[in-house]
Amino acid sequence: MRLNNKIAVITGSGSGIGQSSALLFAQEGATVVVNDLQAEKGQETVELIKQAGGSAVFVQADVTDPASVQALVDQVIAQFGRIDILFNNAGISGVGALHEVEPDAWDRVVNVNVRGVFLPCKYVLPHMMERRAGAIINMSSCIAEIGLARRASYAATKGAVLALTKQMQVDYAQYKIRVNALLPGTIMTPFVENYLRTSYDDPEEAIEGLKKRQLSGDLGRPEDVARAALFLASDESSFMMGSPLYIDGGAVFGKNA
Repeated sequence: MRLNNKIAVITGSGSGIGQSSALLFAQEGATVVVNDLQAEKGQETVELIKQAGGSAVFVQADVTDPASVQALVDQVIAQFGRIDILFNNAGISGVGALHEVEPDAWDRVVNVNVRGVFLPCKYVLPHMMERRAGAIINMSSCIAEIGLARRASYAATKGAVLALTKQMQVDYAQYKIRVNALLPGTIMTPFVENYLRTSYDDPEEAIEGLKKRQLSGDLGRPEDVARAALFLASDESSFMMGSPLYIDGGAVFGKNA
């Protein structure tokens, strides 16, 4: 029970990595505040947690909208009195080399992936500062370190999240708040599966190509990232501050011959 009696807010936890993290956090004793823009998916995560004997509530909110995020935080504080863990997991992808990306598409990715980290942090941090305790986990990507063909907007935003994580740690270390980042490789989430089905004539061939990016020769699973998030949320990582944690199957530091 590594998160016993903790209150954890996980954005974008209606599916994929967010859902797996919510289930694991609850299994480890946390009360999980499931957040998603899609109420049906968020409620599904809550039901899965409750069926497993855990504790969870759903709060619908748009992480790009200040009033919506403020309302989420206010509701959690009113109900539970504190937020111990904030996992900024919500995010979207974007495809295209820089010259191919339309301004509106660029703005959408930046809005969700960067503003969607900024706003939850902005409204949660004062409560953590007051209590002089808290753990924040920001979802970056190994693409922030190595780049990937035709992913200009995604790479830019995930690099921004990594830089913001380090800057936040400098500002909030004095309040005993830890801020760390996750840098996954390619993870087989429902989002990735849908992208492969709709973007490639031969999805299976595309999957094999993706596998070759990583020394593991395979794609990661949402549970792989969830376990890393649990580590960063728990006291086991108490000496990690402003750190990137790679869950990438060797994509960043290795290359297949």
